[in-house]
Amino acid sequence: MAWNNIKVEKEQNIAILTINRPEVLNALNGETVEEIGEAMEQMETDPEVRAVIITGAGERSFVVGADIAFMNKLTPLEARSFIRQGHKILNRIENFPKPVIAAINGFALGGGCELAMSCDIRVASEKAKLGLPEVKLGVMPGFGGTQRLTRLVNPGLAKEILLTGDQCDAQTACRIGLVNHVAPSGQLLDFCRQMAVRIAVNGPLAVQLIKEAVNEGLEMDLDKALAHEADLFGVLYATEDRKEGMTAFLEKRQPVFRGL
Repeated sequence: MAWNNIKVEKEQNIAILTINRPEVLNALNGETVEEIGEAMEQMETDPEVRAVIITGAGERSFVVGADIAFMNKLTPLEARSFIRQGHKILNRIENFPKPVIAAINGFALGGGCELAMSCDIRVASEKAKLGLPEVKLGVMPGFGGTQRLTRLVNPGLAKEILLTGDQCDAQTACRIGLVNHVAPSGQLLDFCRQMAVRIAVNGPLAVQLIKEAVNEGLEMDLDKALAHEADLFGVLYATEDRKEGMTAFLEKRQPVFRGL
């Protein structure tokens, strides 16, 4: 499928989704958000894709945020509709059955930071800047920033970031838990590819259910979350992948997982 604002490339079992609007630092408008959703839907049903990397075109910006020229023309009802569209797409990324890695190659501000936070793993270029500066425009984060940030860093620190609108550099973002790793600028995608490959060789059903156990368990008390984990473990025990993985271990060979 051809898109106007994004591109998707496949490298064996890894798909790389690039937001491709470098002339506006990859800012998000309604069409771009919709295209991201379409691409995620396509990759979800592609059995060859076992991990996804999301990044931005060029070296300056992952996603600088929402396209202000687009946003400034919206009526209140249109603005709410756009925010709900964003919630739908970012929730899809968060609950995507395959791991999603954000390769943050520059500015990840506003909606860009929120997009990155919806991914499972975040790797920042050493030149990256992250923040939620919406308050400086007289508005607030709307793509889940007030909720996901407080789940990634402590609530007091999250409020400081949200209320000041200040940006933080990559090292600070890593120190506070907003990103997992910092990579040299020229090596960011290679770093993310290597991580994606390490994930993609594992049992795809196990990867999917681990992600489900973590995401859903965070919304449960510990006893319910542990019961949910046990149920998912039982599901995996009935799969061909589990049999293959254990047999391969006993036979001292690499497993060949098929997602069955």
